[in-house]
Amino acid sequence: MFHLLLAIIYLAFISLGLPDSLLGSAWPSMYQEFQVPVSYAGVISMIIAAGTIVSSLLSDRLTRKFGTGKVTMVSVAMTAAALFGFSMSHSFWALCLWAVPYGLGAGGVDASLNNYVALHYASRHMSWLHCMWGVGASLGPSIMSFALTRGQTWNMGYRYISLIQIALTVVLLFSLPLWKKNASSAQGESSARIDGGAELDAGTEASAGEGEVLSLKKILGIPGAKEIMVTFFCYCALEQTAGLWAGSYLALHAGLSGQQAAGYAGLFFLGITIGRGASGFLTMKLKDTQMIRLGQGLILFGILALLLPFGEITALVGLAVVGLGCAPVYPCIIHSTPEHFGAASSQALIGVQMASAYVGTCFMPSVFGLVANHISVSLFPVYLAVILVLMVLMHERMLRKRESGSR
Repeated sequence: MFHLLLAIIYLAFISLGLPDSLLGSAWPSMYQEFQVPVSYAGVISMIIAAGTIVSSLLSDRLTRKFGTGKVTMVSVAMTAAALFGFSMSHSFWALCLWAVPYGLGAGGVDASLNNYVALHYASRHMSWLHCMWGVGASLGPSIMSFALTRGQTWNMGYRYISLIQIALTVVLLFSLPLWKKNASSAQGESSARIDGGAELDAGTEASAGEGEVLSLKKILGIPGAKEIMVTFFCYCALEQTAGLWAGSYLALHAGLSGQQAAGYAGLFFLGITIGRGASGFLTMKLKDTQMIRLGQGLILFGILALLLPFGEITALVGLAVVGLGCAPVYPCIIHSTPEHFGAASSQALIGVQMASAYVGTCFMPSVFGLVANHISVSLFPVYLAVILVLMVLMHERMLRKRESGSR
């Protein structure tokens, strides 16, 4: 039963990655049909981000009341309905309307599933699950391309993904008894996170779904909570900025053609996907904190390579290494949350971490856009370096606070 549920969670992560890159791949066809400026993609993206922030902050309350299985199923169903709504839309405002349940569903399942995996599975599974998300995110544009190259509209690309999500909802519905059985077996463990994870007290793990729902004020009062929120904000700001502006940096600063830059910008995401696959094996030898520090060191090395004045080769190598460095940071921060803050508080902490992440994702790439527009795109590695320094300082400060138990 345990391994069957794990297989379903892996399937869920692949499926959840599918819609995340659809808007970017379909927008060149969509905005012309709607006769809106190309920049309006940002409006839809921000509505989705706002929904994810709200549902992430509510994830602790919802998961304690209904359980991870039901929250995941309903969240995926909301995402499936929103994607089907996208496929039926023929106006920009309809897309904005359907973006609301899209964001609410995405944020709910993200926070709830990540906490469940952090509590019940070893660190390697967290890395490999996020690698599977990358696989799904890579397949999404391929499915959209499949629809467009066969004379169909972008609507059908969204419909294909919505049908996959509907199928996943049905699988999750029938898997609900597995979540209950796994929770019961977890309470019977003498100690240790299931499947070789970091040690957790069985009573503490069992209390993860019980106890007081923490308000945002109480969460912020936990020693180290504000620091881990800023750490997560910085990581997602760095990842999203690198992913969004890498192509422009390669074209406008490194001297590549627009077509070459578009192709080579994918090295960053390739680095993340390969890195998360490798991180799963490394976590068998290294602890989460060591993995995070290793990732931060690789990001620094990649940024330094981007700063070297040796043309496109070092720029491409640097971009790939930054992606490799990003690979372990996100999953290992999530996985280490129960260990640092306790299982009873982990869902609340992961919820606010996710909300912080979406804020960083939403605003920081736009800030660099202003920097590139008004100063120079060549400041791309400097901007990443500033974010990295703040991330390292906040993570190390969080570790010191958790060790000392002081504010």
